[in-house]
Amino acid sequence: MKIPKDITHNSQSRQRIQHDKPGTPKIVERSTFQEELDKLRIREKAHTREGDAIAAARRRLPMVRIDSATPLIGKNGTVTLLDAFEGRRIMIAYYFMWKTDHLASEQCEGCTWVTSQVRELSYLHASDTTFAVLCQGPYEESSRYRDFMGWEMPWYSAEASLDTLLVGRKIGMFHLVCYLRKGSDVYETYWTNGRGVEAMDNSYDLLDLTVYGRQEKWEDSPAGWPQGGIDMLRINGRPAPQWPRLKAGYSDDLGNGGTIRQ
Repeated sequence: MKIPKDITHNSQSRQRIQHDKPGTPKIVERSTFQEELDKLRIREKAHTREGDAIAAARRRLPMVRIDSATPLIGKNGTVTLLDAFEGRRIMIAYYFMWKTDHLASEQCEGCTWVTSQVRELSYLHASDTTFAVLCQGPYEESSRYRDFMGWEMPWYSAEASLDTLLVGRKIGMFHLVCYLRKGSDVYETYWTNGRGVEAMDNSYDLLDLTVYGRQEKWEDSPAGWPQGGIDMLRINGRPAPQWPRLKAGYSDDLGNGGTIRQ
């Protein structure tokens, strides 16, 4: 996932922003506040209904058959795409970007961000749905990254099968893909990338409810609002969620001998 390179993300910048005095909304009486919120709520409800309508259209998309015997590499060696369903009817697969022979600190902060949000899988399982990561790198070192991060979702290497699984799409880019199983046949029913993978995240949705939002440069915020100063995805040279794992004593050794730099 490409992250803007001109965003400063070191501790000095973070401390500076935290000590700045950003703009704030005007102060009003409770009744005025509620009146303005009620107006916004009308737009929120319309947005929710439009989202429902888009989801309804998504359910009516056609589908394309995928070779169910397409090989993947998992913890027990070679398996098939069909095996990855774990017997369920639906599978949601995230295609994780990977930098082979690079350090854990150099792996994609965007893929790390969205994957870190997918924790409790029982609700998906209750809906006859499997979630799995299909990494675009080798299994051995990428699965060590999974273990370092403390993730528990099924993890496979799809490196050798990307031409089949991502036909018509850019290999090496992150993708979120939905599949349907009918007996032993597998079909692709939907895919997205870019901001579409925010469906995996809750942090940005929660920040969107706050007065300062995500603090991204592209956001439409009033003058004086903090923007573009904090990158929550990468802090001090690492994807942000790696720091608590290191503090907890997890090893970030991927077993690849370090990094190869061009």
